[in-house]
Amino acid sequence: MLGKAGSVLLIVLCQISAMTLWFSATAAATGLVEAGRLSDQQAGLLTGAVQLGFVAGTIASALLGLADRLDPRRLFCVAALIGAGANLLLLRFGFDNWGTVALRFVTGAVLAGVYPVGMKMAAGWAERAVGLMIGTLVGALTLGSALPHLFNAWSGLDWRTTILASSGCAAAAGVAILAVGLGPKHRPSQRFVFAHAFQEFRSRPLLLANAGYLGHMWELYAMWAWIGVFLTWGFSQAGAPMTASVGVLTFFVIAAGAVGSVVAGLLADRLGRTTVTMLCMAVSGSCAATIGLVPALGAPILVGVAILWGLTIVADSAQFSAAITELSAPQMVGTMLTIQTCLGFLLTFFTIQAMPLVIDLLSWRFAFAVLAIGPALGVLAMWRLRYQPEAVRIAGGKR
Repeated sequence: MLGKAGSVLLIVLCQISAMTLWFSATAAATGLVEAGRLSDQQAGLLTGAVQLGFVAGTIASALLGLADRLDPRRLFCVAALIGAGANLLLLRFGFDNWGTVALRFVTGAVLAGVYPVGMKMAAGWAERAVGLMIGTLVGALTLGSALPHLFNAWSGLDWRTTILASSGCAAAAGVAILAVGLGPKHRPSQRFVFAHAFQEFRSRPLLLANAGYLGHMWELYAMWAWIGVFLTWGFSQAGAPMTASVGVLTFFVIAAGAVGSVVAGLLADRLGRTTVTMLCMAVSGSCAATIGLVPALGAPILVGVAILWGLTIVADSAQFSAAITELSAPQMVGTMLTIQTCLGFLLTFFTIQAMPLVIDLLSWRFAFAVLAIGPALGVLAMWRLRYQPEAVRIAGGKR
């Protein structure tokens, strides 16, 4: 087995590769929407099915305590390989039938064995810099989520290339993760009692940390799912159509969050988690509220605001998870992370599906402003957490 440096690097690379499954169909469908072969609502349903599948998977994992009872490497491996297989079957089913929706649901369900499990393995190697460690892993998730847009931009309307590339990445990750070593802070649970987990979850500090996370998630995945379509509209409004380049720009907007996650993790370990999360949500919420008005200022300003939004919208994500690892009992960390992600992704299903209705009602000029509600409430929750007595356990007392 690999040591600390090799294990952490491999966890990050495997997370990047496996998480390409999340938006593989969404990215591949973008060209089909533009060509009129798929509706916005159908495309949104493909992403929504992954969200609901992930929720179902995390509920099952939390009820059974899988993330704390099983060897996380084997759980990750099996989940990634099943996800790769389900993604490959899209080549047989295409995009315009219920079989596709079912396959996306299965893909989301097995990713419950990838995302929170990867965070648990990374946290097992963290000594003091928990925020940076998990920030790096969330940066990997962000980059993995962005890569399908780049695959699709390279392959044009040939969605099969995107599906093949993401499936290959996930399968490779499933095999490679078996070489990872488990860190000294890894604590398996010998006996899982759901009542104990529920009592842990109900503690006020964890409730506030999760409330902040939900405010963040209200905004995040709806933006990721719809930013490509918005940019197409935005460039047309700015008088600079860039349809051919939107896929590449969408990749850079989402991928900017990978850099933001690492930088925010570094700062949070030094300045405090609540400080950094509140700052990130204030900036991203401001971008959400105003980006619909920006095309009138020209394409360069639109690109700048979009990248700033991508940089900050996910930068705080890891810090909510880091706070959970610091506030939870060691033998409950995997389950608490799983519950947190379950609640967050359940919320994202509704925001993603609501966006077409919001767009019809408010137009693209004001649609994203609705997403600013989440960060505003998230800032309030983290402000309250900052003054809880248990907050001294966060970031070594830096809160």
